[in-house]
Order: sequence, then C-alpha cells, then structure tokens
Amino acid sequence: MELSDRAQAILNEARQAGFGDVAWREGRVFSLAYYAGEEVEQVAERAHAMYSSANGLNTEAFPSLKKFQSEVVATVTNWVGGDTEAAGFMTSGGTESILMAVKASRERGRQHRGVTAPNAILPVSAHAAFDKACHYLGVEARRTPVRDDWRADVEAMSAACDENTVLLVGSAPQYPQGVIDPIPDIAAIAARLDVNCHVDACMGGVTLAYLERMGETVAPWNLAVPGVTSISVDLHKYGYTAKGASVIVHRNRRLRSYQTFVTDNWLGGLYGSSGVLGTKSGGPMAAAWAVTKFLGDEGYLDLTRRAREACLRLADGIAGIDGLVVRARPDSTLLSFGADEQRHSIDVYAVAEAMATRGWYIDRQGPPPSLHCTVNASHADTVEEFLADLGEVTLELRGTDRRGRGGTYGTID
Repeated sequence: MELSDRAQAILNEARQAGFGDVAWREGRVFSLAYYAGEEVEQVAERAHAMYSSANGLNTEAFPSLKKFQSEVVATVTNWVGGDTEAAGFMTSGGTESILMAVKASRERGRQHRGVTAPNAILPVSAHAAFDKACHYLGVEARRTPVRDDWRADVEAMSAACDENTVLLVGSAPQYPQGVIDPIPDIAAIAARLDVNCHVDACMGGVTLAYLERMGETVAPWNLAVPGVTSISVDLHKYGYTAKGASVIVHRNRRLRSYQTFVTDNWLGGLYGSSGVLGTKSGGPMAAAWAVTKFLGDEGYLDLTRRAREACLRLADGIAGIDGLVVRARPDSTLLSFGADEQRHSIDVYAVAEAMATRGWYIDRQGPPPSLHCTVNASHADTVEEFLADLGEVTLELRGTDRRGRGGTYGTID
C-alpha cells in the first residue's frame, strides 16, 4: 500500500536518527553487529516483517512458529554435536539462554538434592550474563581464576565446588581473549558431582562447527563431550540472522524440562513458558529460519572461512606493530590486544579514541586494559586498512602521555 505523507515523514525521521550510528555494514565496527551482505540482510528483514506480529506464546495458534523453532533448533543441534535425544528452545539472545541454563541447574539441584543455597562455578572470563542470571535467580556466582593462557583454571574450579554447587560453566570461546576453555576437564568435574555443565558457545557455536568441517583442529567444546548438559548458540551473531535469536540445547528432554515453567494457579487456564518472555515476536524466529535455510552449509562455510582468515590476518598484523601485543592467539574469530608494556608506554584506550576519529569502532575492555575485536565476514575487505590506521595511530601515541577513557560492554541510559 502507498503510505500517507505523515507515515513517510515518520519513517524518514527514523531513518535520519540512525545517521550517527556506527557503520557496521561497512566493516568498520568490530563489535555488536554482524553483516553477511545485502541479500542475507534482505532475507532476514523480509521474513522478520512477515511474522513480526505473530506471537510465539502459543504455537497452537501459530503453527508456523512451531515449525521455525523446531527446524532452527534441529539445525543448531546438528552443529553442536547433539544426538536424537537432545532438545532445546529458541530464546531472545545469549543472555536469556544463559539465564535459562542457570535456572535449569538451580531447579535440578533443588528437586533432586534439596539444594536451597545453590552456587555456580565460573571462571572470571565467563560472560557477565552469568552474574546477571545468578543475581536474578538467587544463585551464588563463584568466580575462579584463569591460567596464564586465559583459559579456565580447572583445579581452582574444582576447589570452589561444594555440596551446594549446581552448575559449572565453560566457554567456547570465552569473550574477552577469544580462547576455548578446557571443556572436557570442566565437564568431568560436573559429571563427578552429578551437576549441570553449561558451555557458553554464544560467540563460537556456528564458527567452531564450520571450522571443524573446514578441517581445522578445534579443542573439544560441545555436546559430544561427556558431562556437558547444555550449550547456547547465538544466531544473531555468527548465524547472521536478525537480532533476537539464540538457541539453548540440552542433552535430553529431561534436562530441558528444568528450564520450563508451567502453572494453572490462576483463572486464565494452563500457562506454559519455555523462557523469560511470555509474548514474543515471531519475527526473529522467522528470520533465523529463513537465513539458516538460505545460507545452508555452503554459505556458512564461506562466511566462516572469510571471518577466520580475516581474524588471523588481523592477529598477525597487530603482532607486527611495535608497541602492541595480542593477548592470545584466537581460537575462533575473537581477539584481544593491548600495549606491549615491556617495550613502550601506550594507553590502549587512547588508541581506541584515535581510531574512532578515523571511523573505526573497537570495544575497550579490562582488566588488563585491552581492545577487543569481534571479526566477522564483513571485515574480510577492511583488515588491511584497519591495520594501516592502527599502525599510524600507535606510532603517533608511542612515548606520549595521552590517556583515553575506558569503554563499556553494555550501557544503562
């Protein structure tokens, strides 16, 4: 239909509001957004629009959404090494998937061992969403150190466990330095204690699956590892689907049952919910289904190859810049770098601010003070330009006392 002048004016205002946003489609943003090209974006947007007002609260009314969810979960289950017993749900994102993993572990501990003061054991590198989930759900979050290589210290995790432990966490990869935790060792502790072990593969679930198919050696990370009870994978990251799409897969339906909530303790009838949301838009579900179907194995192999090669070129390039050091060789497509304090005094936050004036957006994190790059396929053609600017900026800042402002991963406004 042809829109009225008023409608057009409002849409134009909405479009103009985005003129100051980061240029994520142009490969100049190493965080927050992922781009696989205009056609993939169009597939996601149009599928999303078709079902944006459909409601995933009740799939009896919307069997389309049941189809989308079941097929998307089946695709992800295949990626993460699940068998025919595995079962899962779509969620609104990695934070909700993580919250559901904590909730499932708490309920299992409560129902089978009578745990009333539950705790979760997680390395300091595990995502902040675990702290958020534990805070919401009344679970003590016990943070443990990482080793010199930034991977989880398994001995410290084991020592932190007690009779109230309900969950151990590993990441594949962890976000801050981009390395995979020793998942088999973490899962073995959980199996010995008969508690849940969740692998946070929100960042790596798609990439690691396809790196293995490309023939790369990948450390054990998924449901093929004995003792792993659940795993989360975000599709709105390296699945390149619309925002609002993640999946949590449990080893079996019994373990999945601890995630759900069911009640008839009101006058409105039986209420069943798989996650935090009640009403939930069908848009992200439809977009995830459409994009995963459209890309298929060949599409994801190509996108993974481009992202991985770009990440390794970036890591090698940064390692060659006098004054900077890569925190760890990336296991997938995330990397972190900081100042080489043995050679030069450089404030990396000042580096980030100088790069921003050249149109680059990089995450600032710490401790230790570092810059973080989430490399996706859109960066395949911009790595060399980024490295050239980074080299010039670092040279300009070497030996100066310029200081920059630390950044935030998430904001409250």
